[in-house]
Amino acid sequence: MTEVQAPAPAPRAPTELSFPLPKALHTTAHIHLTALDTCAMIFLATSTAGESTGSTRPMGSFIYAMPDRTSPRSTISTTLYTTASTEEYATRIAKILARRMGVPVYLGCSIDPVALGLLPEEEMEGLTSIVDKVMAKWEARDR
Repeated sequence: MTEVQAPAPAPRAPTELSFPLPKALHTTAHIHLTALDTCAMIFLATSTAGESTGSTRPMGSFIYAMPDRTSPRSTISTTLYTTASTEEYATRIAKILARRMGVPVYLGCSIDPVALGLLPEEEMEGLTSIVDKVMAKWEARDR
């Protein structure tokens, strides 16, 4: 006798966002968010007004972060692929999102705040804006 298996749930369509990065003149942040059943995949990049559309950019760093089940205020992360200029920024965002989402996060990030010429306060404003927009889409995913 054969068993009938329920069909696998349909994958959710990725969400793509673009918005001006605060305090970074003529710079647009791009977010690609895919909400999976057990984790989230997020890719972050920027573009500036003077870039040609066909230009290639480095991939940046790829980070895996997950909430620590024993301590809700901390997260665990590891770098899967590193680019020195983006690793610290990517790790910070991945840890924040993993803690707030409550699921593991795979985050690819090619944003280099130093190359954008951002001051620490401006960098934090951009980070906050990215996290807020990702969380708004994450919380609205099941509605």
